[in-house]
Parts: sequence; structure tokens; C-alpha cells
Amino acid sequence: MTVTIRLATPADAPGCLAIYAPYVAETAVSFETEVPEPAAFADRMAATLALTPWVVAEHRGRIAGYVYATLYRQRRAYQWSVETTVYVAADYRGRGLARVLYAALLDCLRRQGYRNAYAVITLPNPASVRLHEALGFGPIGVFAGTGHKLGRWHDVGWWHLRLGELDERPAPPVPLPGLTPPPRFDPWPLPPGR
Repeated sequence: MTVTIRLATPADAPGCLAIYAPYVAETAVSFETEVPEPAAFADRMAATLALTPWVVAEHRGRIAGYVYATLYRQRRAYQWSVETTVYVAADYRGRGLARVLYAALLDCLRRQGYRNAYAVITLPNPASVRLHEALGFGPIGVFAGTGHKLGRWHDVGWWHLRLGELDERPAPPVPLPGLTPPPRFDPWPLPPGR
């Protein structure tokens, strides 16, 4: 069985939101405290796709996971840096899907001309730390007691991956819709579950 890896569309919002909602409602992985409304989530996806990739994994007509990047900060001097996020449905975890999604995302970001990717991880989260470090992200700091959710304070770790050279006169990153040729991804053979 293969998984289709592709750029998302706002029509994928219900499938992505179905994956995301338990992380919001039941964990401190996301610091959102209320599950977003479907229309607001679709708007969030559309806004992301206007600049940066949002990549989904589809298996048997269902979204199995997704990864995306957003601008790190709005000020112009930060335009070469992004923050990345990945979520995988519970029944697809531990099968390498997050790594495949990330590879597709990072390839797009490099082609667009981004230089830095940052991952923000609520701690402890050894699985996410292992994933990011296996992809080449390195730890750069911990913000102690940064967020309060589910009755306790949580530390947040930051990881960094250099995507490209820090040349003296970098061209602005290419918005995703202007990337030529458009991103295309190979199907991925899904390993059996545990």
C-alpha cells in the first residue's frame, strides 16, 4: 500500500483538523486551548499555502498526517526563516510518516530559498526530539515554564536546522505558488503498523 504525499488544499482542512483536534484537547503538544472552527482552520491553511508549504499524506482517501511551515516572524529581516510543525494521526505514528512528510517540506523550503527552519517542542516529548534531531535539527535552547495548559506549566525547547548558505545578498524567498516547477512528491510505501 502506498501513501500519496502532496501539497494540501483548504479542502483538506477537515482531515487535518481531525488529526489536530486531539492534540489541542488532550495534550500540551499544541498550546492552543480551543479546537479551531473548521472554517478558521481552512483559512489558516490557505494563508500558509500563499507563502509556504503545507504537505499532507493521504492514505485510502484519508489524511494520515501533515507538515507545514510558517514565517518565523513578520518583520522583513526574518523573511528567510520559518517555523515548522508536523502532526500524524494516532494509527499512523511510529511508521516513518513524519520523516517522509518532513523531507518533502524541507525540499520545498530549500527550493524556495529559505535559510533557517525552527521547530518548537513542548517538553518532554522524546519522540519529537528524536525525529527532529534525526532530520538534522539541533537544540538551541529551552524556555522554562513558558506555557500553562492542562493544569501545569510546560517548558518549550527550540531546535534549528540550517537550510541554505547565509550569503551576503540573499534573494527573497519565492512564495510557494511561484515555485517552478511546482512541488511534486513520490508515493511512499507504507510499512505495516505495529
